[in-house]
Amino acid sequence: MKKLLVLLVIGIFVLPFAAQAEYQVGDRELQLIGSGTSDNSLDNTIFSTEVSFGYFFTPNLEALIRQGIGVVDTEGGGSDWNGSTRLAVDYHFDLDVWQPYIGVIVGYLYGDTTVESFVAGPEAGVKYFVNNTTFVNFGIEYEFVFEDADEADEAFDDGRFVYVLGIGFKF
Repeated sequence: MKKLLVLLVIGIFVLPFAAQAEYQVGDRELQLIGSGTSDNSLDNTIFSTEVSFGYFFTPNLEALIRQGIGVVDTEGGGSDWNGSTRLAVDYHFDLDVWQPYIGVIVGYLYGDTTVESFVAGPEAGVKYFVNNTTFVNFGIEYEFVFEDADEADEAFDDGRFVYVLGIGFKF
């Protein structure tokens, strides 16, 4: 048992240092993100998933497209869906296996239970590489919703936070 514990601790602290997370021009990423929630009787359930594809124009600058879909299933009702399509530009800080980033997003929200509108805002996060091609991503977006450019300035104060946790693959 002690040997297993020692090997586990060594693996946690040594293997990540063997990973190289440097991005190169032309590198691409695919991320899979999911979340869900239910009430205590499992009658009202929300599930959402997102796919993100990114391309590096420089070793630090990435452009992304994200497609999300959410399904809302309520007791006594049918299922509704909502979607979002967003573009992002992120700047990465190369700290080896840790890759913090900051950026901006802009996109569009649509679906059964949402008012179709534009969305924009800043984002930040960090990617942690577990090997040369696989990483875990934690991020946060501050999104504000507006129907046209005239509303964008006023809508910023009424924004929302969106948390992202996913797995990604560099290729």
